[in-house]
Amino acid sequence: MPPKKRNTGTTQSKELKNAESVSPDKKGSPELSVKKHRDKDAEFVTLCKSLHVTDLVCDRTWKLWKSVEDSMAEIADTQKRVWGACLFVSGMEMDVSCFTLTQVLKAVSLNVKQFVDLVRKLDVNMDTISTKVNSALTRVEKKYDVTLALYQRFEKTCKNIFALVSDDQERDTTRRCWTMFLLAKGRALQMEDDLVISFQLLLCTLELFIKRCPSDLLQPLYKSAISKVPSPPTRTSRRNQSKVKTRPPEPEVDLQLLKTLCEENECNSEEVKNVYQTSFSAFLDSLDLSRSPDFPQANDINQQYEEHYLKSRDIDGRLFFDRDETVMAPKVEISHVERTPKKNLPDEDSVLIPPQTPIRAAMTSIKQLRGDLTSSGDQPSFNLATYFKNCTVDPTQSVLKRLETLGQVFSQRFGQAVGLRCVALGLQRFKLGVRLYYKVMEAMLKSEEKRLSLQNFSKLLNDSTFHTSLLACALEVVMATYGESSFKTGGYNHGGCGDPVETNVCFPWILDVVNLSAFDFYKVIESFIKAEPTLSKDIVKHLETSENLIMERIAWRTVSLMSHHHCSMLVIISQHVNEIHNIKAV
Repeated sequence: MPPKKRNTGTTQSKELKNAESVSPDKKGSPELSVKKHRDKDAEFVTLCKSLHVTDLVCDRTWKLWKSVEDSMAEIADTQKRVWGACLFVSGMEMDVSCFTLTQVLKAVSLNVKQFVDLVRKLDVNMDTISTKVNSALTRVEKKYDVTLALYQRFEKTCKNIFALVSDDQERDTTRRCWTMFLLAKGRALQMEDDLVISFQLLLCTLELFIKRCPSDLLQPLYKSAISKVPSPPTRTSRRNQSKVKTRPPEPEVDLQLLKTLCEENECNSEEVKNVYQTSFSAFLDSLDLSRSPDFPQANDINQQYEEHYLKSRDIDGRLFFDRDETVMAPKVEISHVERTPKKNLPDEDSVLIPPQTPIRAAMTSIKQLRGDLTSSGDQPSFNLATYFKNCTVDPTQSVLKRLETLGQVFSQRFGQAVGLRCVALGLQRFKLGVRLYYKVMEAMLKSEEKRLSLQNFSKLLNDSTFHTSLLACALEVVMATYGESSFKTGGYNHGGCGDPVETNVCFPWILDVVNLSAFDFYKVIESFIKAEPTLSKDIVKHLETSENLIMERIAWRTVSLMSHHHCSMLVIISQHVNEIHNIKAV
């Protein structure tokens, strides 16, 4: 069924228009006037003042609170915490950046998970949250989960890299490394909740710190992994500069060290190298650190990250390093650890297998996908090329031209969504999608040849919509494998009030990129799954959810645009089901 309608009435629209006149910069916002709010609870006004909110936000939040107050029995939380949740909702709805999420959490003594649960309770009880706020809340939750997973892996990896020393040098180094990674992620990515690219950036940051570390601060594995290359020039006084011989500059990336890091973390080194050369190098250049032999200055990195964090109105990622209570992860119960007994051994000798972490799961899925496509090329195989040549009209050139055009469109749109320096990464994803597209197409044709005893599939292979649908499905599989695609809240969002900069590549994003109708995509899903038996259960589930989303939401919205033709939903579905059978019969 279509999603429920949110409260977006005239009053709200007027308040939003008024909010536009308020400067989002805290320094530019007018000071809260306590005299204007004598009708409100004094503790509430104090909270608003501590968070530097404007009079307009204070009024809006109080009005929301009064509407929530009657349902406090169902919400079952303290008054002050609910005020904090109402302030977040109002600030997001009015797009006024008076405070960050961390500042709210600290002001009302909540951690991220408690806060998200509380705001969702407000929505369930009062239906107070617009799609805009709900989308922002979902992004906060996902970004938190991703950052938590990254920090847990960072902490574990650092124990394997750095040697413990008595003067806290190791802790200072790791703190600086974590802060620099947060800054790199914030600068390089618009989609900071992208787990895979963020993790690859983390490995790039670790590579930089390892090769600039004193050798006594490194564990033996990483001490020996550093390439034996001439060191970059050391600092000297101006008086002696003319006497010092110029040494070769430091290489952009130590491939031997990077490979060791990737092997230890089950990550593809070629992909990380690509991230380093496209995104991370540009970040280092922006800080004038590419050729510097030194660690970045802690104060400089800290100050620049502080500016990014305040601008984003988000969670302060540095708090993970300090184990701050606002970002502490819920304790994992022992029951979540899977107990797998060995054969012919008593229960007391069972082996404990730790739960699958998000990063390990992602790396495993990517490794499986790349492994399945190892034998597939970037060009049609001999068998597929033969099918093309057997057609009455050879589709080879039109196929290649279509791929060239869509490859450029896909990589550019990927870069716009994920990060401007990520166009090359988008092209990598596209090339994987092309390999899968060729592989599945060949499997489909072999199956149909066996079933129908035909070799001439001219009608099907010269159908542009068939090729685009199959390619879109392959690309969606790649995007989902890398964790970049889930599903947009509310389904197909055409013409909605989305972000000014596209930062969402969730399904049905791919349909917009390749300019494909939802029904055409729907028609190939079942055949795609049958033709590619190596797809994981999670990916099959993702495609099946796409099917359901099309039929439950996207199709309804598409049909509503055709109402002037008086088309009924059943007729549309019937027509496309018939087309599926016709394609299979070719």
